[in-house]
Amino acid sequence: QVQFVESGGGLVQPGGSLRLSCAAYEMYFSCNTMVWYRQAPGKEREVVARVTPTGRTDYADSVKGRFTISRDNDQKTLALQVNSLKPEDTGVYYCNTVLAQFPWGRGTKITVSS
Repeated sequence: QVQFVESGGGLVQPGGSLRLSCAAYEMYFSCNTMVWYRQAPGKEREVVARVTPTGRTDYADSVKGRFTISRDNDQKTLALQVNSLKPEDTGVYYCNTVLAQFPWGRGTKITVSS
């Protein structure tokens, strides 16, 4: 069964940085557009960034210029470098495909607070 394991979150001050990682198991990783999602407290899950199998990237307007998504098809890993963090970036971050057709992992939580 496909499984995603996210890691790298934490508590950071505004302006701080983190690097999130997602390991994918039992899937044809290289064939899928992969997405980082996040769910802020009390809000719907939203798309933060996505990367196609060939490496083309796309970002939510709220994170453009601050977040960078990348993938390693050989290692079946997805990364998200998050810089210049703001309190509104607080939430649980998940990875999945663009169709989100696989079970969600536990996510990794980012809390941005002074």
